[in-house]
Amino acid sequence: MSGVRADETGEARTMGNGTLDGAVIAVAGAGGPAGRAALLRLAEAGAVVVGSDNDPQRLAEAVDAARYAHGGATVVGEPVDLLDLASARRWADGIEEEYGRVDGLVHLVGGWRGSETFTKTDLDDWEVLERLLIRTVQHTSLAFHEALQRSDRGRYVLISAAGATRPTAGNAAYSAAKAAAEAWTLAMADWFRKAGGEQGPTSAAAILVVKALVHDAMRAERPNAKFAGFTDVKDLAEAVAGVWEKPAAEVNGNRLWLTEKP
Repeated sequence: MSGVRADETGEARTMGNGTLDGAVIAVAGAGGPAGRAALLRLAEAGAVVVGSDNDPQRLAEAVDAARYAHGGATVVGEPVDLLDLASARRWADGIEEEYGRVDGLVHLVGGWRGSETFTKTDLDDWEVLERLLIRTVQHTSLAFHEALQRSDRGRYVLISAAGATRPTAGNAAYSAAKAAAEAWTLAMADWFRKAGGEQGPTSAAAILVVKALVHDAMRAERPNAKFAGFTDVKDLAEAVAGVWEKPAAEVNGNRLWLTEKP
């Protein structure tokens, strides 16, 4: 449930009343369908949302949509090259300098390449996926982990795929990249665990696992498709917000399944 408060101009604006109210959340890959849904849900919960994307126009449209849906919410966007560690660090440092804290990083940078069979795998696909699915995770995690540890509710949320656990023959490169991204995230979770000492972690790195994602435009393009086992981007956004509703120790280092385990 949302409440209402007045900003400095006296205008009323919606706000959340849960654990995300007033939180500062960064969303990487904010311009895609999943990113748009996440911006909307986090803004609805009362968070300050800072999105990034490599497509400035797509990012601006996503930010405007979230602002329009939740009048008065603080939703901003910044084009960031997440393939460059220095750029990722500047983004993280700038958010903390501007808002005084960083309470979360939601990693929604995606990409897919597949092949007809295992033997027809094109290793050029690996070169692309390694950058999109692994390198960006490395850079965002290294850039944000210290600020997240300073937060009283820090969360790093990676979106992964069931194929990382049970790869299929035609998805060797994609599944391997997802598995590597998961391993990297779990290593960060171990750092949070150790940093928490005997009292347990105060911040967490968690993995949300889907089979695949679906959104309204996909349904419109393929009205007869069933999309069995797919997770709607709105449901994904709800699950992202839910990571903050659970204690850090409960989600840190865990795979949270949004589809049937293989």
